[in-house]
Amino acid sequence: MYDNIDPDAAESETPLGCGPRLPVVSGDAKTLRQQIFEHVRGEGRAARTDLTRALGISAGSATTLTAELISAGLLREVEGLARESARGRPPVALEVVNEGRYVIGIKLSDEMHSAVLTDFAGQMLADATLPTPPGRKSIETLLDEIDALMDLVLKPVNKALADISAVGIGLSGLVDHNTGIVAWSPLLTEPDMNLGQSFLERFGVPLFVDNDSNVLTLAELWFGAGRSMSDFAVVTIEHGVGMGFVLENRLFRGARGMGLELGHIKVQLDGALCRCGQRGCLEAYLADYALAREAATALHRNPRNQQSANAMLDALFSQAKSGNEAARTIFRRAGRYLSVGLSNVIQLFDPELIILSGERMQYDYLYADEVIAEMQRLTLNSGRVPCQIETHAWGDLVWARGASALALTAVTDRVVGELRT
Repeated sequence: MYDNIDPDAAESETPLGCGPRLPVVSGDAKTLRQQIFEHVRGEGRAARTDLTRALGISAGSATTLTAELISAGLLREVEGLARESARGRPPVALEVVNEGRYVIGIKLSDEMHSAVLTDFAGQMLADATLPTPPGRKSIETLLDEIDALMDLVLKPVNKALADISAVGIGLSGLVDHNTGIVAWSPLLTEPDMNLGQSFLERFGVPLFVDNDSNVLTLAELWFGAGRSMSDFAVVTIEHGVGMGFVLENRLFRGARGMGLELGHIKVQLDGALCRCGQRGCLEAYLADYALAREAATALHRNPRNQQSANAMLDALFSQAKSGNEAARTIFRRAGRYLSVGLSNVIQLFDPELIILSGERMQYDYLYADEVIAEMQRLTLNSGRVPCQIETHAWGDLVWARGASALALTAVTDRVVGELRT
């Protein structure tokens, strides 16, 4: 599970680290001061000698810059690990002042909204979920739902919105992270809604918004399997099909921040109708609404009934496990389309790892040996080390934790940047 918590971890007072473990190697690498702060947060606790070795800096630089961070209230000295000998001064380590800043991470979805409250060290303090009212909605209605969710996650720890430095939100659709504009989302009635600005005007707190697949990828990069990996992809299968990609240890979004829409690559010209309005998208053959559409036929149900897609798919999966050939055929067909999508990801990006995630990954037909074998057959593998595939069927709170990483990144950039001025 996330954070890879050791069974004996409760006996240790050392805080868990979070965030990427590998340095950014691009030309816009972070300042040394911020690298020090993020290394300490990544390790949970680190001595100055650890910083000199890990970052390749002098002891004098480590002393000067950590003193600045301590003076700014971002780091503090704590007693380090015990020595074998009791002689001499007790070792001193550094840790993040976790109560210095707080952020909220939110996942908005068709069926359930979820939120987590996180401190500046990345530790989750509280969580909350609310059922999503049915139907697409105006931005004002969506903000009402967000308001209720934030109130719910703040109450258990006696915090107020005034204590929050930033909020991160992940939702499905085409999202411009740089501007906060949602170009299109199945949750909203109108296109090109500036969710970031509307949120700031209503709540007075900065909002950082991104596609939900990107925030799940951030969850893997900050808390999960991708912490020590420079290049990996996350493919999500839920109400839609999404993808996030980490390149050189940082999230890749494309030139305009809206790239990697795997669900909307075309796999069949003039094919099935996708909810985006176009035909032949991968999502139209693999997402829950696509499978539910075929499930209605296989299970002899009226496709216009009010049964939820989840209930329909659970019934379909049960029938497939019981030997219903029509139900099995639907899952096998979806698995083949997934193979096509994954082979395209490998062919284009050559990632070290692809993580399959999302609620639909509970259906083992989608990651069966046949699916992976078909993916390999569709990929040019000559001279290529086979891409590793892992399945992580996490719940909504992990998506919300990824959204909290979105907010933590922005707050860290701001507060450490203020030290330079």
